[in-house]
Amino acid sequence: MALRCFPIWVCPQTTHHRSPPVGLAEFDANKRRRFCLWECSSSASQRAVTAIEGEIPYSRELKKSSDELGLTQETQSVSFHRDLSMLPKPLTANSLYSSDGDDSKVRISFQGIPGAYSETAALKAFPNCETVPCEQFEAAFQAVELWLVDKAVLPIENSVGGSIHRNYDLLLRHRLHIVQEVHLPVNHCLLGVPGVKKEDIKCVLSHPQALDQCVNSLNNLGIQRISAKDTATAAQTVSSSGKIDVGAIASVRAANIYGLDILAENIQDDANNVTRFLILAREPMIPRTDRPYKTSIVFSLEEGPGVLFKALAVFALRSINLSKIESRPQRRRPLRVVDGSNNGSAKYFDYLFYIDFEASMADTRAQHALGHLQEFASFIRILGCYPMDLVR
Repeated sequence: MALRCFPIWVCPQTTHHRSPPVGLAEFDANKRRRFCLWECSSSASQRAVTAIEGEIPYSRELKKSSDELGLTQETQSVSFHRDLSMLPKPLTANSLYSSDGDDSKVRISFQGIPGAYSETAALKAFPNCETVPCEQFEAAFQAVELWLVDKAVLPIENSVGGSIHRNYDLLLRHRLHIVQEVHLPVNHCLLGVPGVKKEDIKCVLSHPQALDQCVNSLNNLGIQRISAKDTATAAQTVSSSGKIDVGAIASVRAANIYGLDILAENIQDDANNVTRFLILAREPMIPRTDRPYKTSIVFSLEEGPGVLFKALAVFALRSINLSKIESRPQRRRPLRVVDGSNNGSAKYFDYLFYIDFEASMADTRAQHALGHLQEFASFIRILGCYPMDLVR
């Protein structure tokens, strides 16, 4: 069964009546671009996957609030950075429509503030890029969709913490395409204000996952752990507070930006800690066969015994390696009811399956595999075809 290519008209939509930002002018009524998105659907079913609803961001109760420790930023607090007010402010959903674009270089949005690991991943992929901080992952996606930036960077999984499920849902909600992956080795550093020693630190701030990845090191030092919004925010808070007994776990870049000393490097429990990031863009990358490629898809399946086995077998039959499989419940149809034989019924989750396979869409094996998959799937969407980030 051949794949069908459906043309979809894409243009920015907003209820605000104001001049479009730089980059949107070419999308007037007479010059709309036309994108061709690969969409596969089964002729046996007309069901479609609806948009994913918003979720509450991940959070964890603090053992002790930052206010109790005096870590709130006061007007008279000591700052070791030359001027924190000069750093770019993260974009919010409300500010996206009023920001100006800049075509002088590649602009990449990321969630967090300067010094975040996502920013480091963007700079690894594009060393000369301009990074644009955003309050939430949703704002990073919207910045690309509104032509305020060229690309977005998104953490998708960590070798210790596993998959970031929230971001899988966002991949399905938005119409951006994966055009690159970045594997970033994690170097968690213990940071403190200038002049302090490692033994002076009594409590440390960081993102909950960073704290979990450094449990043994922190236990050996007898340091209390306090959750923060993210690693870079933790570094900024410590820098602004000026307290000698409060440290942060963050990156080397965060230490340089916020004027902190690196008291210890690579304090993570697993030395081979790696985070995988995805680079997203408005237009898909043209697949080629000149180097190893990876393709990411999402699909749902029809009912039937062994249907998941059959779906995965379409790749094995063509010697295509699967490097990742992730399942997520369909949020608008979480339960499927199946009639029972004893005057009852059974209910179970209806899933979406995210798969990464090592083949380019320019490869006929991949085309035939997806054509075969349509026989069992009620919905298929290609999220992106992009070069593999090879270990060098």
